[in-house]
Amino acid sequence: MNRTPVESSNIQSIGYDPATGILEVEFGHDELEDPTNRIYIYNDVPPEVHQELMEDISHGGYLNANIAREFPYKLIGRRGTLEPEQ
Repeated sequence: MNRTPVESSNIQSIGYDPATGILEVEFGHDELEDPTNRIYIYNDVPPEVHQELMEDISHGGYLNANIAREFPYKLIGRRGTLEPEQ
């Protein structure tokens, strides 16, 4: 899935597939010598929720308040070492 880089203190990029409702979020910081970037997918996310996330001034705040506790998610890996989807 292609992700769009975002300006955020803890999110690197966000991707979304409206056909499946899968939201993919890469957390982490590129500035670290050993980046700890983790990639999560959130399932069943409606298009309007993705749109609101992308438009919010605080992507992390919106994700925490409106997505993380509302939609099932799982860690799929670190950047460059993604697990195959099951």
